[in-house]
Amino acid sequence: MISRFLPHPVRRLFGVKTQHPRISGFSLVDKPGQIQPLLAAIDQVSEVVMDTEADNMYRFRVRVCLLQFYVCGEVFLVDALAPVELGPLWSRLEKKHLVMHGSDFDLRLLYDFCQFRAKSLFDTMLAAQLLGRSRIGLASLIEDNFGVKLDKDGQKANWSRRPITQKLLDYAALDVWYLPALRDILTRELKRLGRLDWMEQQCQAQIEAGVTGFAPQDENDWRIGRSERLRARGQAVLHSIWHWRQEQAQRLDTPPFKVCSNEFLIRLAAAADEGGPEEAILSGVNLGKRHARLIGSLAAAVRSGIERDPRTLPRRPGRDPNHMPLTQAEIARLDRIKEDRDKIAAKISIEATLIANRAQLSLIARDPRKLGEILLPWQASLLAEAPSLKA
Repeated sequence: MISRFLPHPVRRLFGVKTQHPRISGFSLVDKPGQIQPLLAAIDQVSEVVMDTEADNMYRFRVRVCLLQFYVCGEVFLVDALAPVELGPLWSRLEKKHLVMHGSDFDLRLLYDFCQFRAKSLFDTMLAAQLLGRSRIGLASLIEDNFGVKLDKDGQKANWSRRPITQKLLDYAALDVWYLPALRDILTRELKRLGRLDWMEQQCQAQIEAGVTGFAPQDENDWRIGRSERLRARGQAVLHSIWHWRQEQAQRLDTPPFKVCSNEFLIRLAAAADEGGPEEAILSGVNLGKRHARLIGSLAAAVRSGIERDPRTLPRRPGRDPNHMPLTQAEIARLDRIKEDRDKIAAKISIEATLIANRAQLSLIARDPRKLGEILLPWQASLLAEAPSLKA
């Protein structure tokens, strides 16, 4: 679908509270040979506006489903599940500056998908955070800056379903449609506050984090929230039913949380800790109509956990020296540093954790000399002025 380019909505709708107009000014690339105009457009520019849509809410293994681009005044939507050769696209994009919003997930997803690494980046969500904006979601920023209220239904859509509806295509186009003008507004504010260097550092850190991809599976992933409160029998049952959930999710090609929740698993494991038989543990279990047929395999998993020797469970990893409990003196220092950080953040009107989060503060409290290794330069320069670190 090749559509006529429309005037940019920012110019037409600035300051007007309204539902977004139907976007028809985009090209849908979903067949072999249709990607050439996009490649030609990218060749003409140094900057590309980009977004992705994935099916992580609907599949066991996440897939890239749609790629959105704003290049040379036109929106291109690329169906990543269609038989379209994407190699030439990635080789071009890796040489361009990207404008994105909330890019952390996208960059990790693309690295896992094809080892893509961004050259440079401007992330409008990071910019909004550094400006102390209270609303940093894309729809909120568009409403706050352009007076346009966008439909949010696409946030929970199944992007792997084909054909993609016109409503979802419009939604996807809007994700990149407003970003150039939004970037310009945020850049002016960052420049006025002297925070452009902060922005560059944050974006570079986002790129570096992206090339780590998603965390690989670990033999202790089954140790979910509150599992440390379980005794030996409950731990063994939790190990068994957590792996049961993973196996069922993979078989059904659905996210594990759609089989059952972590709370459900913990509740069964806690019931096992009471020492009752399998029937008592499963009493009142309801997997819903969709997964009712799984009760037999769940019962087998509970039985396997009851019968397992807890001493054969995977051992917890040894303590990282950087995560040993803080001494009383270090805890007192941590409290002082946190108080100073909060005052600094309030003074410049940004979220305190942007300067340093709890884990980083603990590392600094353990060894203040490593401040520059733990934080980005802009963060370290702010915190270095704290009285707690000057003493």
